[in-house]
Amino acid sequence: MDQTHTLRPATAAAQAGQPGDSPAAPVTYTLVTEPDQGLSPIYNLIASATQSIDMTMYELTDTTVTSMLATAAANGIAVRVILDQNYEMAHNTTAYNYLSANNVSVNWANPVYACTHQKTITVDQATSAIMTLNLVTEDYPTSRDFAVITNDPADVAAIETTFNADFASAAITPPTGDNLVWSPTNSRSALLALINGATTSLLIAQEEMEDTGIENALEAALARGVSLTLIQENLNGKYDSILTALKSDGANIAVYTTEYGYYIHAKVILADYGAPNAVLFIGSENFSTDSLNDNRELGLIFNDPTCMAAIQAALTADYNGGTRF
Repeated sequence: MDQTHTLRPATAAAQAGQPGDSPAAPVTYTLVTEPDQGLSPIYNLIASATQSIDMTMYELTDTTVTSMLATAAANGIAVRVILDQNYEMAHNTTAYNYLSANNVSVNWANPVYACTHQKTITVDQATSAIMTLNLVTEDYPTSRDFAVITNDPADVAAIETTFNADFASAAITPPTGDNLVWSPTNSRSALLALINGATTSLLIAQEEMEDTGIENALEAALARGVSLTLIQENLNGKYDSILTALKSDGANIAVYTTEYGYYIHAKVILADYGAPNAVLFIGSENFSTDSLNDNRELGLIFNDPTCMAAIQAALTADYNGGTRF
């Protein structure tokens, strides 16, 4: 299995440190489940900053967040923000102008990417939230989304290195740290390796389903006896043909089909839950060709037991609450 799928030995080394060093903080992963928990964990992360806040956001309209960023900047904290311009400039312009007027260093995203769909907040170069959700207030009450907050040193350093390049619209091949999955560099290979490496089960939640390579990998998993449970947003029957093919191959599928009710915005893969080789992907990457090949996206593949159990519970509830396809 591709080593981006599990915690690399570097993580353990980071915890242990070198002889004579002060003991490093243990690596932690905290799952935020939306809409169940609300945005308090994200607001609290932003409020915890004492030195710096770096944010890359596809869409930002939450005035609580923009006010917090402005307050942080006024208090001498270095605040930098990247906002998508190729798809979401119209929605992001109010935040861009407000932040610019309040001493926040805000840049439009590098236009070389089809869009910058990443949703990440890093505080004090020490803790990062890697999210499936945008910071859009009206979406919070009804959207299934997740975030992972981690202090993994290698991952946070890789996120900051990439942020620095993206903030300057400079070319970079993002470092993957211990667990990171970036578009447009390693996301396709990492997600295909995750699906292809599954031996017993795949539990997936997706907003989009329009990539032949992913579809073929899911069909191959079903053919080798892997149980596939899929919770899919399928507004206006957009993905009916792909879902029909997967169902005919044995997939268990529940769909959600209303833009204004409960909406599956999450992008999650839980493989082989309950087995020693279980792994979890959470990130901004959709199962679409643009998302994997052309956008700036970020997710992670890791194996924290508490996070996996919470994902299993949440997605099982979503499956049970959806309409069988």
